[in-house]
Amino acid sequence: MMVDTTKKHSLLLGFMRDRRGNFGTMTAILLPVVLAGAGVAMDLAKMVQVRTALQDSADSAALSAASALAGQGISDEKAIELAKKFLAAQFKNLTQNGGALSEDEEQAAKDLADTALASVTRTTGASGATNTYEVTVTGQYDVSMNAFTALLGYDKVRVSVSSTSESTTESKNALSMYLVVDRSGSMAENTSTVNEAQPTKVEYYQCGWSWCSRTVTNYVLKIDALKVAVADLVDQLNTADPEKKYVRTAAISYNSSSQSPTTFEWGTKAAMDYVNALTATGGTDSSNAVKTAYQKVTATSEVNAHIAKNGQKDPGKFIVFMTDGDNNYTSADTSTKKWCDNAKADNVEIFTVAFMAPSRGQELLKYCATDTSHYYDANDAAQLIAAFKEIGEKASMAATRLTN
Repeated sequence: MMVDTTKKHSLLLGFMRDRRGNFGTMTAILLPVVLAGAGVAMDLAKMVQVRTALQDSADSAALSAASALAGQGISDEKAIELAKKFLAAQFKNLTQNGGALSEDEEQAAKDLADTALASVTRTTGASGATNTYEVTVTGQYDVSMNAFTALLGYDKVRVSVSSTSESTTESKNALSMYLVVDRSGSMAENTSTVNEAQPTKVEYYQCGWSWCSRTVTNYVLKIDALKVAVADLVDQLNTADPEKKYVRTAAISYNSSSQSPTTFEWGTKAAMDYVNALTATGGTDSSNAVKTAYQKVTATSEVNAHIAKNGQKDPGKFIVFMTDGDNNYTSADTSTKKWCDNAKADNVEIFTVAFMAPSRGQELLKYCATDTSHYYDANDAAQLIAAFKEIGEKASMAATRLTN
């Protein structure tokens, strides 16, 4: 039987020319592509949200663990456990707030504590006084794709992040401090501060051929104010170094000559006992006392003592120089200035305190001070005590420091 090919061709051409149903056909062809594209757009937004939350969580976890290592002294194992748990909890919290996760994904967020990786690297500085803790946290999370993206063959996409945080503890800076204090006769004079514990006292005076008495205001003596002031200074040092591993102190006093000093000792007790035993008498010559302080605080033996005890090769060197008057001879001023120059050239910090001192004494102490912030002009007992306390605070400011 013969097929009418002409008729077939005619039918085919008619079908191809027929525009009816084109929209439906094109929709059928393009709809999966459009839906897949929309699905990809939604999933990309979701992935960005999840990745941001995961990165923020990893950053926080690493910082938290590093801070705990430096601030609390926890073990590496505890730090790693802390980092993982912190990562999981923080990520769950962030993603729940955004309402972005399904039930399966929420469970996966909880499981981050088990799937995350964390490591700790410890580094000790050359002096032994600085410890650095580096914590690295790595987390990964599988983000489920929607059904439209799945049309392109992607059911899940893994998001991975990593974060590293570093914390450093710098242990208390070692220091050696030498006290140079005035015990001349003028230190037995009254200050303008009333003795609160005993505001009045009985004073005897000669009246004719006999002695009479009267009640007078009881002022704090300069020498007693000095003892209280030094006690406040050493309190700051003791607070900074309760175990007596970093602070060494010594003391020398002077009037017209320097008295036997203490030797450098760990802590502050020997220096404090020395000051408490001082009596005020004699003239004023600070030169040999400042010389002794300079030579002792810069001695190689002092550095070696710190190396043996705390490993620090460059301890802070301080001289605290106090007077309430003028040297009896200007030559003593000249000599004192020379030793102050030598000390500053050898990186010794010099704090000076003029206690109700006349102008020449003030000028000497201004010259000797490391700079204007190291010079104190105290006009009464309260100012003297405040000055010594601040010096103690400044000298011990190198307490534990944390940086991230």
